[in-house]
Amino acid sequence: MEFDEGHSLWISRHSEERNGERKGRLRRGHHFAEKLFVQNVWWLLFESLDHLHPEYEVYDWNRKSQFLDFAYLPQNGARFGIECDGYQSHVKDMDREKFSYALNRDAFLTAMGWRMLHFSFDDVQQLPEVCRMLLQLALAPYFARKENAANLLSEEKEVLRLAWQIGKPLRPKDVTNYFQINFRTARRLLDNLSGKGLLKPIAGGRGVRYYELKPMQPDQIW
Repeated sequence: MEFDEGHSLWISRHSEERNGERKGRLRRGHHFAEKLFVQNVWWLLFESLDHLHPEYEVYDWNRKSQFLDFAYLPQNGARFGIECDGYQSHVKDMDREKFSYALNRDAFLTAMGWRMLHFSFDDVQQLPEVCRMLLQLALAPYFARKENAANLLSEEKEVLRLAWQIGKPLRPKDVTNYFQINFRTARRLLDNLSGKGLLKPIAGGRGVRYYELKPMQPDQIW
């Protein structure tokens, strides 16, 4: 499915499930910046919008209703709040009271078990690869194909974690240098992860040149 079709179906589904202010907020709040985050960052990582909720309603310590740009609610019970912040609206035009409230709200939600992630609109627009890398790092502890998770060896998990952390194609040399192991062992670990469907080998020269992380579907997060 192409992004535009997936995004349209996603918004339609959430709109049909809502009423009142929650539905109105979706129409008013999800515009160019939010769509660009979904397109430039989220979709390129997951190729799916499952478990991602636009304009998600939460409550502060006074039971005052607030809306997050996005909430990511995987089936394992984790809760991520994601905000795409524009400089004009979130910094330049913010007075001291609003600034304090924004910090207190994040602290309160963190205390309630949310993991709050903020991305600047400028980076989403101009440096989306940085946003994707940071999002990968934040979600990395929850990544693993359920059917393969029990079969991953501890050293394979460490290599997979390294791939998420560096945010770029992984070479055998990277594994050799980072873990101080020989080339043959590094290649074996990478080939094992490739065989389990977690890395994609990219050919070059006489063999595999490097390995890329495959897009993870949200229902594969544990």
